Amino acid sequence: MTTSLIYPNVHLDAGATIGEFCIIGEPPQGREPGELETHIGAEATIRSHTVIYAGNRIGAHFQTGHGVLVREANEIGDHVSIGSHSMVEHHVKIGSGVRLHSNVFVPEFTVLEDECWLGPNVVVTNARYPRSRHVKEQLQGATIKRRAKIGANATLLPGVTIGENALVGAGAVVVDDVPDNAVVVGNPARIIKHLSDIEDYR
Repeated sequence: MTTSLIYPNVHLDAGATIGEFCIIGEPPQGREPGELETHIGAEATIRSHTVIYAGNRIGAHFQTGHGVLVREANEIGDHVSIGSHSMVEHHVKIGSGVRLHSNVFVPEFTVLEDECWLGPNVVVTNARYPRSRHVKEQLQGATIKRRAKIGANATLLPGVTIGENALVGAGAVVVDDVPDNAVVVGNPARIIKHLSDIEDYR
């Protein structure tokens, strides 16, 4: 007997595995159960205590750790892995092959392109002036380009773009765009080298 709750209008493709105490298709505020279609691709592994809201389109081979929260209206590609206790807010675009480690926060309007990698405790932000008069109209997530890597405990400020193949060091605070293939560290993050300077990436 399962103790998970799967709402109407949830479509799970073949081979999906749902752990205990999961909620799939939770209606967002102002929507009725089953009003929004939720689709999860083949061979998904959704581990215990994960909550996935309605209106998501998720590709094949999706995986969550324990206690993951995925809000509504996201587009998520194939072979995406979201680690335990991570949170993805609504209206986020996640490409294929993306890896989020544990305790990652991804807010509204963030774009994560194919094969980017976010380490543990990475925080992406989208409100430049929290609690200001027009904050809701001015939300702007970060864009993380293909194969970029964000080290543990890094923080990305609203609207920044992390270039293709770039490497953001652990604990960095990124306040400006990072060029393709750059390596940045510190607070505020600064360029210290090129990815080709690191032998393991050649």
